[in-house]
Amino acid sequence: QVQLVESGGGLVQAGGSLRLSCAASGRTFSTYGMGWFRQVPGKEREFVAAVGRNNYITRYADSVKGRFTISRDNAKNTVYLQMNSLKPEDTAVYYCAASGGTIATMRDAYDSWGQGTQVTVSS
Repeated sequence: QVQLVESGGGLVQAGGSLRLSCAASGRTFSTYGMGWFRQVPGKEREFVAAVGRNNYITRYADSVKGRFTISRDNAKNTVYLQMNSLKPEDTAVYYCAASGGTIATMRDAYDSWGQGTQVTVSS
């Protein structure tokens, strides 16, 4: 497994932007598919975005398509989530995750998770 540490969360007004980062340990980062999920209290953790072993293949939830961009820098062992045009309904704890496959949208495909970072969007 790989260890993951998220950063970049915070409080932002609706319409604003944030960039989340997820730093991964280990030398095999480039072999993992990476994803971002989010969770609000009382609800299941939901898929947000995923990227394959390079930046050629990405997937997005319909709710964030056109507003969020996932990318990775394998030289820095880091995956990013650029979030633009934020809405109050984007408020959640955001989790970074690593999958042993190439790219995945299902939560069960991921076996390593970060501790999460809070994103709060005020109206």
